[in-house]
Formats: sequence, C-alpha cells, structure tokens
Amino acid sequence: MKLAAIDIGSNAVRLQITRVLEYEKVITFKKLEYVRFPLRLGHDVFSEGRISEYNEERFFKLMTAYKNLIDLYEIDGYFGCATSAMRESENGREIVDRVYQELGIDIKIISGDEEAEMINKVILQGLDNAHYIHIDVGGGSTELNIYENHEKVYSHSFKIGSVRTLEGRDTPEAWQEMREWVGKYAFKKGQKIEAVGTGGNINKLFELSGSSPKSRKMSLETLTKTQDVLKNLTLEDRLNKLQLNPDRADVIIPASDIYVAVMKAAKAKKIIVPDVGLKDGINYHLYQTKHPESDKVFVKN
Repeated sequence: MKLAAIDIGSNAVRLQITRVLEYEKVITFKKLEYVRFPLRLGHDVFSEGRISEYNEERFFKLMTAYKNLIDLYEIDGYFGCATSAMRESENGREIVDRVYQELGIDIKIISGDEEAEMINKVILQGLDNAHYIHIDVGGGSTELNIYENHEKVYSHSFKIGSVRTLEGRDTPEAWQEMREWVGKYAFKKGQKIEAVGTGGNINKLFELSGSSPKSRKMSLETLTKTQDVLKNLTLEDRLNKLQLNPDRADVIIPASDIYVAVMKAAKAKKIIVPDVGLKDGINYHLYQTKHPESDKVFVKN
C-alpha cells in the first residue's frame, strides 16, 4: 500500500509518499518521496491577514507538481491538511476550493486540536506511562499536550510560532498565557516530567547540538548552549558556516525560544526528539481509515 501526506504549514509545504510495511503487529512507513518547499504562507497571513495573489499562484503551481507525483506513484490514498496560516487567512477557504475544483486535490483546513491529535497518534506509541509534555512548534502556532499513564490528559493550541514570532506578530499576552497554562497543567511539585519535541526546528537543533542520535534525547542545558551558539552567529554565518536553508536559518532561533520557555515553565530537564511529525500522523490516520479494525502499531523506520 502506498500513501501520500500533504502538510501545508506556515513556513513550508510538504509532500511525503510512503509505502506501508506490515509485519506481525507493527507497521512502518518506508519513504518513497519527500518534497519540502519553503512557501512561507505565514508571512502574508500574519502581516496582511490573507494570502497574496503572488503566493496563491505559487501555491497552485506547487499543488500541481504534487498532484503529478501522487499520480505517478499510483498511490492508494492521500490526505491533505492545512494548518494555522491557511485557517487564519481571509481567503484560505477560497484557495483550497480552487485547488479542489481545478486539480481534484481535497485539502482540509484543520484546527490546532486536530493537528495535535494526528501527531499524538504516532507520538504516544513511543512513550511509556511516565509524565510528558509534548511541544509541537509550527510556523504559526504551538500545540502543547500533557501525557500521563500513556494517555493525553490536557492539550492547548497557542498563537505562538516560529514565523509568527519572527514577523513580530506574537504578543506578550500569548506568551504569558502559554507559561501560565504550562505551570497549571504540566508542572507538579515532586513529579518528574520530560518534554517531547516535534517540528523541523527541534530536529535541526538536536542535530546541531551533537547529542547522541541513538538516544534521541537532549538536555535543557545542551539545548540552551546550542541556542546561545546560534544567537552569537549572524544570519549569514548560519547560512554559510552551518549551511542551514534560508527558511530555517531565520526561524530556528525564535523556535528555540519557544521550546526553552515551555521546558523551563514545566521544569523539564530533558527533551526527547523522536523525529516524527504531522506527516507521519497523516499517514497513520490514512492507514487507520483504510483498516479501522487493525490493532497494529506504528514504529518509526
């Protein structure tokens, strides 16, 4: 079985095509194709409230290219979802309707809660019964989830994200609300909590930190040291010395601020970086839709 996930974020638009591998009680997704295009729809939306005609046309061209890849791979199912930039845009619904009418690609504009739930499906399967706070930082929003005894007990979406913060469209009130929420629901005196981080920026921070790729864990101290190194580099240095992509080099610092702020508010000393994200959640959602009776679990390939 071949599946395709389209993730339309505030910073980039991703397509991942996978083959589902099934063995006994486990499924894994073998990546056949992965394309990430830095369209940065959030730049328009967070400053002007709508997607510009220029970026609407670029988005349409990108969806045309993705449709061609989906057709060429002869997939068995796909799911396209758009997150904070598209759901906050005045013309977001109009644009996804046009894509459906002209290309036949059905895109769902999902809420922050729906976004978090899709990621939860794959995150939970790698956790034990301990106490965790899951931090998913996107371009326009941050989703936080609290897990206890292998169940999600609290969740909330905040209008704080890497692109939104870079553009200066975040607010002190939103940051205060997030810290207060974490303090209320995540921090429990005498109870240890670990963070789980998802999103492209935490994966890059983990890579830059030099932490062990086998453990997929990074201490708060290591994260803040990596953050300090980045803050002491110019944008040109981050582009040329670290060879970061342009759309990563400018947002990685505001993204790191979010992870650090949440970890400090929760008193979390370590963060697990499992290298899974919304695209994996989409594929698992697709698999479950096609096999609702299945009790097989997802394992990261």
